[in-house]
This record gives sequence, structure tokens and C-alpha cells, in this order.
Amino acid sequence: MKMDKGTFIRTAVLVVALINQFLASAGLYVIPGTEEQHTEVIATIITGIAAAVAWFKNNYVTARGKAQKEALKRQNLTNAK
Repeated sequence: MKMDKGTFIRTAVLVVALINQFLASAGLYVIPGTEEQHTEVIATIITGIAAAVAWFKNNYVTARGKAQKEALKRQNLTNAK
């Protein structure tokens, strides 16, 4: 199963943000150079943004989604490559 570039990037950012959020909640601050309080706020903001983008974008990850993407491409209703 091959993902398009946009789906891969959004998925990777979301995974990194979720890992960072988990580490921050466990007290392991992975964003260097800030105080603990600021790090937790930054991690929460990054996670929220990544989750929102991943949620609202049509990622075509499932078999049904890929079929929809192909149908859109056949009808020239998308600019996806």
C-alpha cells in the first residue's frame, strides 16, 4: 500500500507530535531550550495542529478512500497525482 506524499507527511507529523505529547506528559521534555511549562504548552499546540490537519485532510489511506481518489482522478475532479 503506497501513500501519496501529502498523506505521508501529515501522518509523520502527527506521529511525531503524539510521541512528543506522550513524552511531555511523562515528564520527558524533548523540545530543548525551554522551561518545562512552556514545553508542555508547545507540545500540546503542535499535537493539536497536527491532529486537526490530519483529521480535516482527505488522506485516502483506506481501500475505500483510494477507490474514491481513483474515481475522482478518472473524472478529472481532482488535481492529485
